[in-house]
Amino acid sequence: MSGAEEFVDLGHTRVDVGREQRCGFPEVIFCERKTPEQVADIAVVIAARSGIMLGTRASEEHATAVQNRLPGTVYHPVARCIVWRKKPPVFHATVAVVCAGTSDLSVAEEARITAETFGNRVVQISDVGVAGLHRLLAARDAIEACDVIIVAAGMEGALPSAVAGLVSKPVIAVPTSVGYGASFGGLAALLGMLNSCGSGVTVVNIDNGFGAGYAAATITRLLQKN
Repeated sequence: MSGAEEFVDLGHTRVDVGREQRCGFPEVIFCERKTPEQVADIAVVIAARSGIMLGTRASEEHATAVQNRLPGTVYHPVARCIVWRKKPPVFHATVAVVCAGTSDLSVAEEARITAETFGNRVVQISDVGVAGLHRLLAARDAIEACDVIIVAAGMEGALPSAVAGLVSKPVIAVPTSVGYGASFGGLAALLGMLNSCGSGVTVVNIDNGFGAGYAAATITRLLQKN
């Protein structure tokens, strides 16, 4: 495939229609700072070339514009994601999405929608932060039963370390911007996770539920091949 055939030029955007062939998943639309019309234009091109379309950081206005062009598009307001599918999803693996507190749910939801969109059943376990470890211990067996674990936490960001010490599966940590002043908008959680004493913890950017969900889907896609 030549370079010209790998993208569609819309004037405002060059849609990477060759990404699914190269990377396994189609291009995902980051909707923030794009107009509703731009998002809808991109979504139509991706849907025409792929069986799924995912947009993140989407507003209700983005969702309405896409729904007008792609009937069947679903908007998830907590996650701020829009999803269109040509066919019902087929789940090949299971991902746990664990969040420390209810305040982390928007980031956890973005991770959940992303992992589901790319072929994973998701077990969501909420409000099991380290301030009450008995809540986490009660969910240990359910977490261990999953293939990959995403852990979202703000404040001091300690939860991924605690989870990693309890299970044998890959742990993807997501620092959130939840916390008081010295959390520095999630920087404290990010640094805590990067310095995790739990072996094998991988860290994505602050509030990047999409990145965690995508990474989890990439791992489970490899599991399907084995």
